[in-house]
Amino acid sequence: QVQLVESGGGLVQPGGSLRLSCTVSGSIFFLLHTMGWYRQAPGKQRELVAVVVVDGSTNYADSVKGRFAISRDAAKKSINLQMNNLTPEDTAVYYCNAQRNALNYWGQGTQVTVSS
Repeated sequence: QVQLVESGGGLVQPGGSLRLSCTVSGSIFFLLHTMGWYRQAPGKQRELVAVVVVDGSTNYADSVKGRFAISRDAAKKSINLQMNNLTPEDTAVYYCNAQRNALNYWGQGTQVTVSS
C-alpha cells in the first residue's frame, strides 16, 4: 500500500518561510512518478502549486514562481517544497501527490496559514 505523508505546515507571518516535506512509503517506483504539491483554500478548487516530473524538470504555478522551490530526494523517496516570502493568499491545505499513468496517490494534507 502506497502512503504519502506530509509535514512542515503551520502558522507563519507574511513574508516568512516554511518548508514542507512529503515522504512516500510502500511499493512505488519513485523516480517513475511525477511528484507534486497542490493546495486547496477554503471555498476554492484544489490547484497545482509545483511539480517535478520524471526527468527532473519542474513546473510552478505563476502565483508562486520565484518564491517556491520543489525538490526531490530519491534515496529518501521524498519531496520538499521550500516556500519563501509567503502571503495570506498562500493560506491553504497543501497536498502531496504522486502520479504515474492511471495511478494517482494523495497525502492527507498539511495546513499552511499565513497571518499576522
